[in-house]
Amino acid sequence: MPAPLEPDRVAPLRASAPAGPAQESPRPLIERFLGELWAEAGLSENTLAAYRRDLEVFADFLERRKTALSDIKVTDIQEFAVCLKNEHKLALSSIARRLVAVKIFCRFCHARGHMAQDVAELIESPKKWQNLPRVLNVQEVDTLLSLPEAGDPLAQRDRAILEMFYATGLRVSELVGLRLEDLHLDMGYVRCFGKGSKERIVPLGRRAIEATREYLVNLRGQLVDGQATSRVFLSRTGRPLDRTNCWRLVAKYARRMGLRGRISPHTLRHCFATHLLSGGVDLRLVQEMLGHADVSTTQIYTHVDKARLKAVHQQFHPRQ
Repeated sequence: MPAPLEPDRVAPLRASAPAGPAQESPRPLIERFLGELWAEAGLSENTLAAYRRDLEVFADFLERRKTALSDIKVTDIQEFAVCLKNEHKLALSSIARRLVAVKIFCRFCHARGHMAQDVAELIESPKKWQNLPRVLNVQEVDTLLSLPEAGDPLAQRDRAILEMFYATGLRVSELVGLRLEDLHLDMGYVRCFGKGSKERIVPLGRRAIEATREYLVNLRGQLVDGQATSRVFLSRTGRPLDRTNCWRLVAKYARRMGLRGRISPHTLRHCFATHLLSGGVDLRLVQEMLGHADVSTTQIYTHVDKARLKAVHQQFHPRQ
């Protein structure tokens, strides 16, 4: 799920004259809000879809309480957060994300004259723990990547996908969005477009290049079957592989391996970053390859590899 924008860093969209009395339902304003976000902030389709889902839940809450937009108070937002926790059973991170969407929407409504008070600046997001990501060791990753079997008609595609995830650390939306012109196998890199349509170049290792080339030569032509698409990874029916099926693919091989817990494409992204840092790669380079806007997001991986921390401590502490 794409991370929402920080509300304090989003300037109010272009102000307009008050639109008169509050509407019966907030839904028309939600559509207008999303339309202007798309036009003026240039958000991706995934981010807009996430905002839509979050605000539809908020609209349901208001309609159930028969609360008009013009009457919203800070206590209503607080009760919405409680509802998300008690009724929807959401984690603090999910609650915080939905409150960000509500904050920006309330700021938009206030700027348009639909709310007398900008309650957004008075809303505090719940404090959340920073959970360390699940990471497999190198041997576990090797086993996972070797699981697609020759007897499976889609084994070459699946192996190429797994190798690509681990070789590049791409997000699932970035991988399924890859087009043929983004692959530069002879030169050893792939071009992708991340959040905010930011372009970046990520190197490819030998195994990922070989697996991808094998898939392109032997299988992709059979899957595409004359259909017009430049997407690299295709489904059994020749359509571009979507995010959901890509998640299921990784989970299938994790179950086959007997791994417990949730294993997803993002797990391989975590492994990519952690194993690079364990090998001594500079944090800024890992940030660049992951497409993180802020290095603080990348720093979480410095806390994951306990073996490396122990080795560094033993090497440099004077009282060893």
